[in-house]
Amino acid sequence: MAASRGPGRSASTSVEPSRQEVVRAVDDLVDERRAECLWSDREDYYPLTDRDRIEVLEAIQARSGLEVFKRAGMLKAWLSRHSSDASASS
Repeated sequence: MAASRGPGRSASTSVEPSRQEVVRAVDDLVDERRAECLWSDREDYYPLTDRDRIEVLEAIQARSGLEVFKRAGMLKAWLSRHSSDASASS
């Protein structure tokens, strides 16, 4: 069973990914699953806000297999945790 880890991290690394790494991982997943899961969006669409990123990850989860569902879920969880941190400090 594979250990849960952040984007671009090995199983032995426990460092949280940076916001830039998570945004890049979301964009990569959008590119990877655009034809399969996001066919109704423009071909050049990338989410710009965390709320939009969470929504696109939910759309990917709704139309994907288990492995992609898990990847999207990890990214969504990270964004949910850190988006609420940002709004609480405003």
